[in-house]
Amino acid sequence: MSTSDVWQASSAPGGEPSYAAALAALEARGRYGIRLGLGRVRALLRAMGNPELTVRGALVAGTNGKGSVIALAGSALRAAGYRVGETPKPHLVTYRERIVVDGRPIDAATFARLVDETLPAADRIARRLGPPTEFELLTAVMFRHFAEAGLDVALVEVGLGGRLDATNAWDGGVAVLTNVGLDHTDRLGPTIGAIAREKAAIVKRGDRAVTGADGEALEILRRRCARLRVPLAVAAPPPVLGWTRDALRVELPGLGPVDVGLRGRHQAANTAVADALLDALAAAGTADVPAAARRSGYAAATWPGRLELVIAPGGREVLLDGAHNPDGAAALATALDDLRPFLAGGRALPPAPVTLVWASMSDKDVEGVLRAVAASPALADAEVICTAVDLPRALAPEALAAVWRAALPDARVHVVPGTGAALERALRDGRGPVVVAGSLYLVGDIRTRLVDDPALRDPATP
Repeated sequence: MSTSDVWQASSAPGGEPSYAAALAALEARGRYGIRLGLGRVRALLRAMGNPELTVRGALVAGTNGKGSVIALAGSALRAAGYRVGETPKPHLVTYRERIVVDGRPIDAATFARLVDETLPAADRIARRLGPPTEFELLTAVMFRHFAEAGLDVALVEVGLGGRLDATNAWDGGVAVLTNVGLDHTDRLGPTIGAIAREKAAIVKRGDRAVTGADGEALEILRRRCARLRVPLAVAAPPPVLGWTRDALRVELPGLGPVDVGLRGRHQAANTAVADALLDALAAAGTADVPAAARRSGYAAATWPGRLELVIAPGGREVLLDGAHNPDGAAALATALDDLRPFLAGGRALPPAPVTLVWASMSDKDVEGVLRAVAASPALADAEVICTAVDLPRALAPEALAAVWRAALPDARVHVVPGTGAALERALRDGRGPVVVAGSLYLVGDIRTRLVDDPALRDPATP
């Protein structure tokens, strides 16, 4: 039975496709795993009338910072009055977060309809090229929605790498490489150079390119841009002028002091890349964002689950962050030191200890991540609660606790298998802030328990 047969069998009464059936169809595609390559997605897009050709904008690759750059640039574009499509990933609460127009996730009925329309084309492609994967199907649905929405600009995040990622079937006119670190080495290569070559391949002839990369990765990108005669803007990290609990202030060329609504001094580099991205869109004739809109957009930018501060019932401060690779963990460590005086108990003598709720995936560099975050003096007397999300890839909390005890010998390390129970214990004990990190799957789970956003509520499953 094909995926579309499964879909038809599980549609809502009356023949209308249901959101639950759409998710089931996508999950069925998940059995094909990750199969990098552009042949299937290009054929799928052709079968759907090439909706991607109606959309201009920027394709954003990089090890860290992709979502932040898109959040900052998208906020500024909306402040300038543009209709903007974005593709943040992974989702935290609902699959619909992966397709966003004007800051709102795609609605459930539209998502279900577009999956319904895409599946027959995917089954036809499968006869010649093999079945499209879950991400390839989602990419086709995303471009179809963007075409129907009549966007002014699309900001599309690469899924994995760049050269063979499904999103690289699109050329929006601007290619962005935030930075390059060691992640997904099993698929992209074991060195910075190998990974940089994969990511730099999103640059196409006729584009404009932007990067925040340095060192070997920058040189590799320079060579590709020179070979293709593509103008390259290198966005250097701007000076950080200061920060509060809720904002960062940086000095941007041409704008002067600018407030940024994203926490962490690493966001200075991402803001510079976002600003250069907007310059490139202007040079490409796609969108022109004036200084006032950039200022207001950067100040209003939000990026859920990335150093996001929420207030739990009872008033405890909870800081949510992914920090799933060493570079991200190092950024979290620095941010904790910077933000600690502004958080609960931070000015007490001694400061109230931080409580960590942590989970990791077994295929990540867990030792490298924990070494990086344990460098934060703010965690010197922390309480660490090790848990696990309900996924096959999840690292057992007992194994995680052993790594934590080696990384932070003075910490009080506990094992609490269930995520709900782990959060409950963290909120019950201590007076200082709670930090939830180590996996975006964990962040999504905990955020669902703490934040009730009507836009993220999915229809009830029959």
